[in-house]
Amino acid sequence: MSTETLTPAGPLVHLNDLVSRPRFLLSWERQRRHVHWAIEMIAEGTGTFFYTYAGIGSTATWICGTILGVAGLGSLFQVGIAYAIGVIMSLAVCLSTSMGHFNPGFTIHAILYKKCTPLKGLRMIIAQIIGAYIACMLAYIQYKNLLIPAEEVLKEKGLFDKQMFTAQGPAGVFALYVTPTDNFAYVFLNEFVCDVVIALVAFACMEPTNFLCPPTMMPWIIAFSYAVVIWGYSPAGLAANSARDVGGRLAALTIWGSQASGGRYAAISALTNIPATLLASIFYETVFNDGSRTVTPAYYDWIVSMRAQRCYIKNGGASYSETDGLSYTSTPELKPVSRNNSQA
Repeated sequence: MSTETLTPAGPLVHLNDLVSRPRFLLSWERQRRHVHWAIEMIAEGTGTFFYTYAGIGSTATWICGTILGVAGLGSLFQVGIAYAIGVIMSLAVCLSTSMGHFNPGFTIHAILYKKCTPLKGLRMIIAQIIGAYIACMLAYIQYKNLLIPAEEVLKEKGLFDKQMFTAQGPAGVFALYVTPTDNFAYVFLNEFVCDVVIALVAFACMEPTNFLCPPTMMPWIIAFSYAVVIWGYSPAGLAANSARDVGGRLAALTIWGSQASGGRYAAISALTNIPATLLASIFYETVFNDGSRTVTPAYYDWIVSMRAQRCYIKNGGASYSETDGLSYTSTPELKPVSRNNSQA
C-alpha cells in the first residue's frame, strides 16, 4: 500500500446512505460546501467560544464570590475543571468540521508544516479571537448583576484602583493581569513552560501511532493537561491560549476602556503561547516521534473516514478512486435507505 492511498478495513457508510434526512438539509449541504471556508471559521469560533465561555463563567463565580464575601462560590479547582470541560466540548462538537485548532499557536504550527494555507490560517485565527470575544461579552451580560455590585464593594473599601484591574478584580474575569511588582521574567517563564507542556501532550494525542491515546481519548487527555497547569500555575500568570487572551482583552477594553489594557503583560500573555507551541512540536518530533511505528487501527479508521468525506463531496456521492487517495473495492454491507421513506 502506498503512503498516498488508504484502503478501508470495512464498508464505508456515509450518514446520507444510512439515515433518511429531510430534503432541505440535503440541499443546504450541497450549497454549504461551496462556502466551506466560512463553515470552518464558524466551527473554530464556536470551539473557542465553548472553551472560553466555560472558563469565564467559573472564574466570574470565584472572583465575584470572593469580593462579595459569599462563601463557597467558586474556587481555583472549579475553574480548572470548567476550562477542561470546555476543551472537551470544543473538540467533541467542532473537531470534525475544522480539525479543531481553537488556538493560534496550533494554527500557526499547521501553516508552517503545510497542513493549512496562510489565508485559511488567518481566517481561523480571526474566528478564534471573535469566538472568545463573544463568549466574554455574553458572560459579562449574564454576570452583570454580580459584577456591578463587586465593583461597588471595591469602591466602598477604597480598593478599586488597586484591585479592579488585577487577577482578583472584576476585570480579571475576562482579561489576564499580573501585579506591577511581579517579575516579568518569571511570569514569562511560567507561561512558556506551561504552554510547552500543554502542546507536548496535544501533539502526543494527535500522533497516529499512539496506542495509549485513541482519537476518542484525545479530548479528555488534552483537557486534563489544561486543568493541571491551571490548578498548579495560573496564580503565577497563565493565558495558555492566545485567542482566549486577545478575545478577553478586547472584551475588557470594550467594557472598561484603555485602563483594562494590561500593560506590558498583555504582550506576554498574547504571544508566548505561539513560540512555546512551535518549540514543543520540534521537541516532540525530534525526540518522541518515530516513523517506524505502526498507525493504530482506531486512528487509521479516523483518517480513512475524513478522506472518504472529502471524496464524497468532490465526487458528488460514494465514489472512490486511488486518485482521491482511497483504494476501495469491497461492497458496502448496508444498503442506502430510500429518500422517500421516513425514519425515526
